[in-house]
Amino acid sequence: MNTVILVAAGKSERMGSNTDKAFLSLGPRPVIAWSLLAFEQCPSIDHIILVVRKDQTLAAKSVAQMFGISKLRQIVAGGSRRQDSVMNGMREMDPDTRVVVVHDGARPCVTPELIDETIKAAKRNGCGIAASRVWDTIKYVERGSTVDHTVDRAKLWAVQTPQAFKVELLQRAYKAVEEQKVTVTDEASAVELIGEPVRLVEWPRPNIKITTAEDLPLAAAVLKIN
Repeated sequence: MNTVILVAAGKSERMGSNTDKAFLSLGPRPVIAWSLLAFEQCPSIDHIILVVRKDQTLAAKSVAQMFGISKLRQIVAGGSRRQDSVMNGMREMDPDTRVVVVHDGARPCVTPELIDETIKAAKRNGCGIAASRVWDTIKYVERGSTVDHTVDRAKLWAVQTPQAFKVELLQRAYKAVEEQKVTVTDEASAVELIGEPVRLVEWPRPNIKITTAEDLPLAAAVLKIN
């Protein structure tokens, strides 16, 4: 059994809007609905656990009903940090779950094909992390705005979601995160913390994360919304 933890419990502080970005309109449906439908349509996914802010629980339930999300197992209240939200979701997984996928609800361009590739990688290697090569020239700045040096981009990857893991691996990783009282910004970082290898799944198509209002038209272009 494969379960996705769909995380949409952020504060959306950089959107410049009073509305949670997960529930902003992106063409014919809310941002979060695009990801819900991608996981609903992916044959490799059995259950969806949606993690939202407590005050968005009814809105999330309404969206799931509106778009016929039959795989939704639970809507869970998020925590103060991303890692708390993910752990809250993992506690609600079916005990038979063997692979857990974590995805940002603010990445609406995810496809069933990408989800499937990360799950296959997790089954082979323990984890599979969606990522793309960095093509921009990257400068390292120690302080202020003065460049210290140029980073070798040949060794740089931009890590995204979905991120898929064998359940016991991610459970061990998050146990270490809790014990060491550290904050991680993604699940791959938690796995790195316990010294386990992190395997990337290259995905050349745009898989942007909506962070500011300017990202909405970019996502609309990727999704070919008129």
